[in-house]
Formats: sequence, C-alpha cells, structure tokens
Amino acid sequence: MRHISMTPFGRQPVTAGLLANQALAEAPAPDSAPDKWALLRDLTAARTVFNVTDRDLAVLAALFSFHPGKELADDDALIVFPSNASLSERTHGMAESTLRRHLAALTRAGLILRRDSPNGKRYAARDRSGALDRVFGFDLRPLLIRSPEIAEAAEEARREAFALRRLREQVVIRVRDAGKLIAWAIETDMGAPAALIADLAELQRLLRRKLDIQCLATLAARAENVLDQVRSLIKTEEMDGNADVNERHQQNSKPDSYESEPCLEQQEGEAVASSAEPAMPLGLVLKAVPDILDYAPDGIRTWRDLIGVAGFVRPMLGISPDAWDSSRRVMGDAAAAIVLACMLQRAETINKPGGYLRALTSKAEAGAFSVGPMVMALLRAENGRPV
Repeated sequence: MRHISMTPFGRQPVTAGLLANQALAEAPAPDSAPDKWALLRDLTAARTVFNVTDRDLAVLAALFSFHPGKELADDDALIVFPSNASLSERTHGMAESTLRRHLAALTRAGLILRRDSPNGKRYAARDRSGALDRVFGFDLRPLLIRSPEIAEAAEEARREAFALRRLREQVVIRVRDAGKLIAWAIETDMGAPAALIADLAELQRLLRRKLDIQCLATLAARAENVLDQVRSLIKTEEMDGNADVNERHQQNSKPDSYESEPCLEQQEGEAVASSAEPAMPLGLVLKAVPDILDYAPDGIRTWRDLIGVAGFVRPMLGISPDAWDSSRRVMGDAAAAIVLACMLQRAETINKPGGYLRALTSKAEAGAFSVGPMVMALLRAENGRPV
C-alpha cells in the first residue's frame, strides 16, 4: 500500500507549486514504464527546459541508484528513502547542505516529491505479514508521469543542439577561409583594407562566446559578407597582376635557371627540429589556448604544428615578421609559438600586439620572462569559465 503524505515536515510551508506537483503525481501513469537511465539522459539533454543543473541531475542519479530495477514501474518502489549519509556517499562526498539545495531544486522543478514522515526521517515500515505498509522518502512518480513530456523536450533540445553545431561549423569555416586568404594577401604584399581586417577580428572575438542560434545566424551572414569581400579583393588583384606574373614566368622558364622557394608553412616551421621543446606538455598548452585550434583544420599534434599555425596567425594579429623572427631567436621557436597562441587567446585585451611581443622578447632576453606562468594563468581562467 503506497502511503501518500501531502505536506512537508517542519517549518516548510505548503505552496501552490507543491500542491500542483502533488496533483500531477496523482495523474494516471503512462502505459509503458520508462527506462530510468534513458530518462536521466533525456533530462540531461533538456535540463534547461526543466530549470535544473548538472549537479541537480547528479543527485537525481544517486536517488535512481536506490530504486530497484531498470524501469520506473508504478508501484511502491517509486519511493526511495536513502539517508543523507548514503546519498552523500553516492554523490562522491557531497555536503549535506549542498544535497538539500539540489533536492529542493528537483522538487521545485516537479521531478520528485517529498513524502515526509511524522519526524522527517526517511524509512519504510512493514506490516506483520512482511509487506510494505508505510514508506517515507522521495517519490519518483512525477518522473514516471512526465516521462513522455521529458522525452519530447529532449528530442527538441537535441535537434536544436545539432542545428547549432552545424551552423557554428559553417561560421568557423567561413571565418577561417577569410583569415587565411587575408593572411596570404598580406604575405604576398597584396595587402588588405584595414576595415576588412578589423571586421574579421571582430568575428573571431564573437566566435569565442557562447551564442544562441539566432546570434550565430547573424554571425554567419556577416562572415559570408567578409569572405565575399576577400574573394573580390583577391580576384581583382590577380587580374591586375596577371601580366607581371606571365612576364616573370617567361624570364624564369629556362630549365637551368629554375628556382624554387619554400612555401610559407615550411618557412615558418623549418627551424623546429633544432629548437628545444618546452618543459610543459603540448596538451596542457592547447587546453589553455583553445582559440588557436580554430586555425588548424588538421589539428595540432606536435610542436611543429603549433609553430606553423602560429606563423599563420601572426600577420592577423598585426605582428611584423621582424618582431616574430626576433621572438623566435630569443625564446626559441616553440616558446615563441606558445606566446603568440596566448596573445591570440587574449586578443581583446591587447591593444598593440607587435609592441607587446617585443616587450616580452626583451624580458626573455634579460632572463625575466618564461612562458610557464603565462600559460598557467590562462589555464586557470579557462577552467573558471562558465559552461
């Protein structure tokens, strides 16, 4: 026999929300019993819809672990009655005050109900025949009743998340293409308007934020516009320069006088083999400076990769070849690449990147600068960023 307690123990008042949840919990159950762990996954996907956090759901997972069986069947087992000590143990030592806060959040969200005993303790009592007679604890029946609603909300949340990922991919690719084309134009002395470079820099800054789908759609249109301008710029310059290119080609067409020049990536990374690797792991550096990964379509697996990408990003930050070469000579190739990646991560706060790099190079030459503290400061900031 299921015991139903409608009012909370102690000083906790009866509220309209509590009565509404109570009425919901008394509604007819769906025909099928949901898998409790699948239900938890759906709640995780749709947690913002139900105003619960990942920590709230961690406590709910602990409550589920006290429920026997895999499915939430409509029976007495839906009321679980773990002690605070047992709940704390299954939430990896969560403090009792924190547990109470998350349990209250789950109750407010209408996902669980409290079935309080006369003294507020959680327990189950049996009659003389051994059957459950009274059960006091947390009632999971609201989850059973709302399981179709939760599944529908989760499906919608997953569709939106998928659309958001795809749209963000489109924006990142457009921004990356525009950035690489502008960098190529600068490296080949073709040049690019300052306004166009500023527009690209603003798009790169906005991409570091967590944007909703409407903001990303606006950003995608802006990125497409910037990319179109870059394409037009390069097309115009190529047409203007065709005659000069053809003339140079005719002058150098003799087999004996053939000259080859290393590509930009080779130039940027050719000294890597002789440079000492930093003491810190590459993975740790990339965790501290994730923004540079946007400019590495094939990923960054080695220090050589990082140095090559840093060399590509360098003109986009407005750093001259002379300042970059000086930093590599003084700090070493890998350390200079780490510094540039850190500067990219903090691009919004650095007014004059070229002067900033020269200042750090001077400090390094005097033995007053190393990259370790710079990386660790960014790593602490990255770990503290809200998700």
